[in-house]
Amino acid sequence: MNILTGLLRGAVARVESSPVTQVIVALVFVAGMVACAASITTRTQIAVACTAIVAFLVLKRFYNIETVRVLFLIIAAFLSVDYFYWRTFTTLGFNDPLSFTFAILLYLAEVYGFIVYILSIFVNIDPLERQPVPLPEDQDLLPTVDVMVPSFDEDPELLEITLLSALQMDYPQKKFQVYLLDDGGTDQRCNADDPERANVARNRRKTLTALCERLGANYIARAKNVHAKAGNINNGLEHSSGDLILVLDADHAPTADFLQNTVGWFLKDPKMFLVQTPHFFVNPDPIEKNLQTFYQMPGENEMFYRVIQKGLDFWNSAFFCGSAAVLRRKYLMEIGGISGDTITEDAETALTLHARGYHSAYIGRPMISGFSPETLGGFIGQRIRWSQGMIQIFLLKNPLLMPGLTLPQRLCYFSSCFFWFFAYARIAFMLAPLCFLFFGLKIYNANFVDFAAYAIPHLLAVFLVSDFLFGHVRWSFVSELYELMQSIHTLPAIGRVFLNPRAPAFKVTAKGETQSQDFISPLAKPFYVLLLLNTTALGFGFFRVFAYPADRFPTTVTMAWAAFNVFILLAAMGALLERRQRRVTPRMPAETPVKVRLGEKAYGGTLKDVSISGASIEIDAAFESLFHPDTRADFSILQPAVLAGQPLNFVVRNSRAQGSLLNLGVQFQHKDLEEMKRKVLLVTGSSERWLDFQGARERRLGVMRSAFFLMSCGIRFSIEHFAHLMIESNVKQPTPASQTGGKPG
Repeated sequence: MNILTGLLRGAVARVESSPVTQVIVALVFVAGMVACAASITTRTQIAVACTAIVAFLVLKRFYNIETVRVLFLIIAAFLSVDYFYWRTFTTLGFNDPLSFTFAILLYLAEVYGFIVYILSIFVNIDPLERQPVPLPEDQDLLPTVDVMVPSFDEDPELLEITLLSALQMDYPQKKFQVYLLDDGGTDQRCNADDPERANVARNRRKTLTALCERLGANYIARAKNVHAKAGNINNGLEHSSGDLILVLDADHAPTADFLQNTVGWFLKDPKMFLVQTPHFFVNPDPIEKNLQTFYQMPGENEMFYRVIQKGLDFWNSAFFCGSAAVLRRKYLMEIGGISGDTITEDAETALTLHARGYHSAYIGRPMISGFSPETLGGFIGQRIRWSQGMIQIFLLKNPLLMPGLTLPQRLCYFSSCFFWFFAYARIAFMLAPLCFLFFGLKIYNANFVDFAAYAIPHLLAVFLVSDFLFGHVRWSFVSELYELMQSIHTLPAIGRVFLNPRAPAFKVTAKGETQSQDFISPLAKPFYVLLLLNTTALGFGFFRVFAYPADRFPTTVTMAWAAFNVFILLAAMGALLERRQRRVTPRMPAETPVKVRLGEKAYGGTLKDVSISGASIEIDAAFESLFHPDTRADFSILQPAVLAGQPLNFVVRNSRAQGSLLNLGVQFQHKDLEEMKRKVLLVTGSSERWLDFQGARERRLGVMRSAFFLMSCGIRFSIEHFAHLMIESNVKQPTPASQTGGKPG
């Protein structure tokens, strides 16, 4: 670790023992920065800002050097503190009651953004690249592991894949067991008053019991559905005894090396309570699917799992994300199991155990493959639960006041909770330009020189820091799109939590949905209103430019703001046109040599993509006449060794010649359980394949190229959206009587 980050961490360590000292140190630091900001004149600020921007552009080229990274972030933080001091004490003048009211509402949104931005710099000052700890060769020294798969209403075929993946992890078989925790077949549901519901539950219990017996897993169904997922896992804890607990969502299939890469940290650190790993998804989320960015742009969750969690890990604050994580039973049982006061039981559990002085670790290697919600409805429902749960933690467990946490842990957990107030900020920023362009309200008092000296450097710093910290995993302006898509629906949900913090109930996220045709999301209406308002505001702006020459500067700036809103809203329009999705199991890229056997002959080929249901195989086009629809054959691969030479049967569904190559679309036809196991291991067993896929999408575009990319997506797909809207409107209109031969009504 370099000198600056070493001193920073050392200084924090020296004040961790006293909460009062922690608060004093934090206040002194903030006061120092504010004092510096207060002493700068406008003329000096222009010179400082210009120097800082040049320094940014130079230092950005050396972002891999830790000292440069810290210096870059400190300069950025100072520019923003400087701006916010000016914003607070210069721009909030009173003009009239209505203007002042909306000025304060906008200012509060900026306060939110400023706090999140400063906390983000702190959290990500030095992300920890933690590596796995090798396991001892003596198997007797290894801890026992209980793998728990909570389930509610998932399809048995999906559960079969997860269970088979878990059962084939590379860990001594006598040292781990797999449990299916079925909340869809509880005694309560099997004995429900509704006969149909009870019959469904009994059939589910019977089917899943047989599945577990066939695979070698353990089936557990409890008496009552209480405390949702947390209660289900806690019931599993009562019926098992392993030293460690691996929690997997029903659709999270682990790779073969999962336990090999995680268990070692529990042996190295006796106080370790958690080793969390990323959630990796093999299908696009609805925004990626609808904008067709899945294969060319880093995924939305990668910013959190590839950067932020590593930053939290530096401060011993990486938290439990509900799945793909190993926990130590001993410490879980100290607090009565998984916490259940909130609907984000995972983060709540981690917070409780961190407050007891225990340690967590984060290993950034993707070692599960799961499914994102397929529709915007499912996606928004999931995010509403996350937002409500984190706000519950903020209200009921307030990490800033909770005893036992270190100062960095308080700030890290506060950052994770406070982030979810973005819904208010996004709506405020979307509506603020209308206040001036429509009604002439004075909500931001500033002249051109001061705005250029303070606001523009701050905005540039924000964009440059975002690109600096996250540019390889989150392109510029993508956060604005995702947050806007969620805000309209999460804001009322957050309001309900404030009214009654214990009211939210856990709801399972819908997975495995399919759509047979394109359709406009039912969630689209509020976005039409926002687009209409901001577009109309631009028209009013052009009027104001000529009608009020004295206000040309604020009018121009506000029009640019409204234009930015339109730019984001057009991308939202594209995302709101839900694309059809017929394939339940998406195919992921592969580049694996195979031997295709037809009868007694074998042909060399390459596996190009693969899923649980089928694959794409490329062979020499000279053999086109041998492979036609319904042809039955098999293929084998050379690596990994456990699968080498073992056949996987298939039937050809389609073939397509491309120059000298023939692409075969095949459907798997496994003959027995052993072949099914091989297929699952091929599809879900390699973390290297997930790393390669992440690497293929990882590239920096920079701020300007990211803007042009999102703009092109917005223009293209918003046109398709409105064209589809017109088609739907025409279809829904009744046919005139003159065209049907009927009589007028």
